[in-house]
Formats: sequence, C-alpha cells, structure tokens
Amino acid sequence: MWSCGSSNGTVNSVDQQFCYDLELVFSILSIIYLIICFPFSICYNSLLVLVNLYNKPSMTMPDVYFVNIAIAGLILSLVALIQLLGPDNPQWAVWTFNREVYITLLILFNISALVTMYSTTLLSLDYYIEQALPRTYMSSVYNTKHVCGFIWGGAVLTSFSSLLLYVCSHVPKIIECSKIQNKEVADTIMVFIGFFVPAIAVLYALILILRIRNQSTPLEQDSARLDPSTHKLLVATVCTQFILWTPYYMTLLVHITLNSKGSDLITQYHVYYFVKGLSKLLAYSCSFVIPLLYTYMHKNFTNKLRQLVRKLDCWTEGCSHQHSEVQQQVFLSES
Repeated sequence: MWSCGSSNGTVNSVDQQFCYDLELVFSILSIIYLIICFPFSICYNSLLVLVNLYNKPSMTMPDVYFVNIAIAGLILSLVALIQLLGPDNPQWAVWTFNREVYITLLILFNISALVTMYSTTLLSLDYYIEQALPRTYMSSVYNTKHVCGFIWGGAVLTSFSSLLLYVCSHVPKIIECSKIQNKEVADTIMVFIGFFVPAIAVLYALILILRIRNQSTPLEQDSARLDPSTHKLLVATVCTQFILWTPYYMTLLVHITLNSKGSDLITQYHVYYFVKGLSKLLAYSCSFVIPLLYTYMHKNFTNKLRQLVRKLDCWTEGCSHQHSEVQQQVFLSES
C-alpha cells in the first residue's frame, strides 16, 4: 500500500534509510491488520447481518442502520485486503492491476465510506426523533429500510466523480474532459460531502439528544420505547467513527490545500506518505471496530445469536428431541 518508491524527492542514504524504517513499521502494521482485524471484520460483520436478517420481526430502527454499516464494512474489508497486498505496493509483483481495477477499488472505498458515515448520521437524527416523538413512528423500521436505499444510491452518485476522472483520463482530447481531470476536485467533494456535512449533522443531533434527555417532557414515559443501551451504543459508534475517519480526511484536505497552491512539500517528505497510509489503515479498521461495539453493547444480540445457532443445529442434527418435548408439554396440558 505504501513504499519508498512513492516519493520523488532528493535521494540520499540517510533519507532512504529513514524511508525504509517507515516502510518496515507500516508493513508490520499492515500484517497485524491482515492477520487480526481482517478476519474478525469479516466474521463480525457477517454475523451482524445474518443474525438480524434471521430475526427480521424483532429488528429495530438502529438494527437496520447497523446492518447497513455492516454491509459497507464487508466491502471496505475486501478493498483493504486487495489494496494492502496489491496495486499500491510494487513489492507484490503477483498483483499486476491496471488503472481500471484501481479506480474500481477507489469507487468502492468512497461508496463504503459514505454509506458508513451517513448511516451513523441518520441514526443519530432518527434516534432524536424517536426520543422526541415516540408515538409518531417516523423512524420506523419500514421507513429506515427505504432511507438506507437512498443512502446507497446517493453514495453511488457521489462516487461518480471518480468514474468521470477515469473516463476523461482516456479521452484527454475532449475539452470538457480536460476541465475535470483535476483529482483535487473529486477529493474536495469527498471531504465536504463525506466528512464535514455528516460531522455538522451528527453534532447537531447529539446536541438535540442531550437537550431532550435533560428535559422532562410529557412523553417521558414513552421515550423508553428504544432500549436505553441504544444511547450508549450510538455515542460509542459516533465517537469511534469520527476518531478513525478524521485522520484520513485531514490528510486528504492537506493534499488538496498544498496541491492547489502548487507546493512541492508533499513530494519532499516520506512522512506524508506514511501518515497517509496509516490514516487509511485506521479507516479500514473502522469496519472491524463498529460491529465489535454492536455485538458487545447491543442488549439482545446475544439472544438472537443463540436462536440462530439453535436453528442451525436443528438443520444439521435434527430436532427430534424438541418434538418430544413439545409432545410432552401437550400431554401434560391435556391431563
């Protein structure tokens, strides 16, 4: 994903040794991610999706958003696996990806990032609506499913700018394409839409939630329709989400600012490439941490998982003992 070949600055022995040290550190961190975080990310995200889909009738509004985040997390994990082993690391000669594959990975990364961010944002807003107007059912499971569909559609449309950059790179003679080949434009769109807008919306929602929790309202007895642990899960998810994604968007913002001024500072320091790669690694780890928080902080997840395991055992081993227990209960009730 990152190597010393990324820099175009002046080469000397000290600078090159420093670069190799950074490369070694990042390689170790990447291996740790691939060995620990990647398999757990696939496992926890898959469990989150399967358990909730198996228990569809008992799904709540937060569950739908977390299923949405888990699906995006699976995509992000697969993108991380390919990028950490492949196209950005020339040491892995087995990966001979061309620009088409690279731009596909970029689009999938952007879509996953947007879906994760906006699912968390709308979860915060819907949680406030649920607490403020519990009897209206505006944030019902039915409505949330349709909202999640719009999230995916909006993420695909927003990532369309990256696709335009790729198309125009193959037809540079067209005047219109020459005006939109600037990669900083697409990065600016991602920073604004993918980070600043969700950050402002989440901050606004948390302020409203804090305000309504500190006030006694006539509907206070109804505000417990959602499990109280949902508030802790929401706060933990929001904090984790922005802690892990902020470094990536900040490095993107630095890149946009310096390139727009024509500065060569980026090409002169290996540290920038190391920080950029490390921030992307933190963003990838979000696909592991968020489902981990959900599985351990959600009150009913363990019970739902047990029901799914029992159902799988029933399919593989048969349920004759359950039928005998049911017949015994019926016999006792009749007698």
